[in-house]
Amino acid sequence: MVGLFSNLKLLAQEQAHIVGDFADPSVIYADGQYFAVGTSSEWAPHLPIYKSKDLRNWDQVGFVFEKTPDWIQSSFWAPEYYYQNGTYYVYYSAKRKSHGVSCIGVATSKYPDRGFVDQGVVVDFGTESIDAFVVKEGQELFMTWKAYGLDKRPIELLGSKLSTDGLRLEGEPFSILLDSAKIGIEGQSFVKHGGYYYMFYSAGACCGPGCDYHVQAVRSKTIQGPYEDVGEAVLLGSNEGWKCMGHGTFVEDKKGDYYYVFHGYNQDGTVYTGRQGLLARLVWSDKDTPVFEFIENDADKSTSDLHLDFRKLSKEKFFGQWDFRNSIPKYGLSKAGLRVASGQKAGNPIGSVLTWRPANKVYAVTAKIDLGNSNHSLRKGICIYGDQDKAIGVSIEGNQLISWVQKGDQFEELSNIEIANGSKEVELKLESKQDLGVSAYYSIKKGQWLSITISKNDLFSIRDLAPWDRSPRPGIHVSGSVDQEALFKEFSLRY
Repeated sequence: MVGLFSNLKLLAQEQAHIVGDFADPSVIYADGQYFAVGTSSEWAPHLPIYKSKDLRNWDQVGFVFEKTPDWIQSSFWAPEYYYQNGTYYVYYSAKRKSHGVSCIGVATSKYPDRGFVDQGVVVDFGTESIDAFVVKEGQELFMTWKAYGLDKRPIELLGSKLSTDGLRLEGEPFSILLDSAKIGIEGQSFVKHGGYYYMFYSAGACCGPGCDYHVQAVRSKTIQGPYEDVGEAVLLGSNEGWKCMGHGTFVEDKKGDYYYVFHGYNQDGTVYTGRQGLLARLVWSDKDTPVFEFIENDADKSTSDLHLDFRKLSKEKFFGQWDFRNSIPKYGLSKAGLRVASGQKAGNPIGSVLTWRPANKVYAVTAKIDLGNSNHSLRKGICIYGDQDKAIGVSIEGNQLISWVQKGDQFEELSNIEIANGSKEVELKLESKQDLGVSAYYSIKKGQWLSITISKNDLFSIRDLAPWDRSPRPGIHVSGSVDQEALFKEFSLRY
């Protein structure tokens, strides 16, 4: 049976400005361009950076961290740009190895898009310190953050004076806003307007199918308060295309207008495409209250298609990511393609997975593998990965073509096909569908796709693959010993 792309239309799904998982974005203007950095959670390299000339069209340029700082266990969240005195700062949240509690660290660079060096922990407070935002009042810097998110007491947005070099707190923390309604508050950012500090923050549940995230605002004459409610109860929340919108920061454009870069779930893609980067303009009503004008992206959906010819790809343009808690893959690019050796950790049967963020829940992912220059007994292929206990895939091991599912601690083969001995190359394909089911295909002869019949077809689905805070991702994988390699020639992700 021949598999076609004809059923992969984007249906009604809208395009984000920054497609795929890009939660909690922060934005800054520098050197005539805009730069945005977002949450990476458990994916490495950490904290992706994008660049734009107009706030509408964005391209990835790198990551804050290529390697994990020594003090960090997991959970890279909510990075925040700040600039002063020739130095760019990225404050971010991560869990500390010593006690497993989320703290706020900072990295610095002379550039907004590269060269960041970690400076360690800035805020280690209570059972959780996340969502840093630095604001200046007069000549004083203040750090603000979310606290008590894991306690039985209400969440509170706190502030503290920050040292002039931006690397440590000074003085005692003070309260900015108490979550007396116990609905959840976080993701604060500030704008100075008409003699007031306006603090925009997100309320409600951020993530998952039951999210109700939305943006609210308060204002005060000083950073330390007191604050009063201002504007509508929901300044941004949901519209026809998007829902659970929030957690962003502001930037002034070249004309002097303020824009808010934030995240939201697509109404159709939801958790299967994650919280994507969106854009709104901040305006002021006749009563001088804040109002957001949502800006749609009317770009052609095909612009999100990804095709990588690893034989021609430079290292600087390689943005694949992996679950750094469960593997550290060894890989390298050359004129022959992408060589990958597994660096999987104990208890991880899936192996090392290099992934890319999907822009839609309906897609086709393909990879071309050079079997003649790959280790024969190494398991290599493509998969859709949610976590070490949530994945599906199709792989070659020896002469066996295997479809499989990882569910909990059980790794189960769903089909097994023998391919011709001595095959030099194979191309594999997975197609996700609107109903969340997935079909698998392979090709030994160029242009001829053969369908793979899968037992327990209900298990071969992306339905249960999404972790609580990020989307499942398609990618390539290898599983075996570190001295075995697979050679991938091409990878594509099409919608």
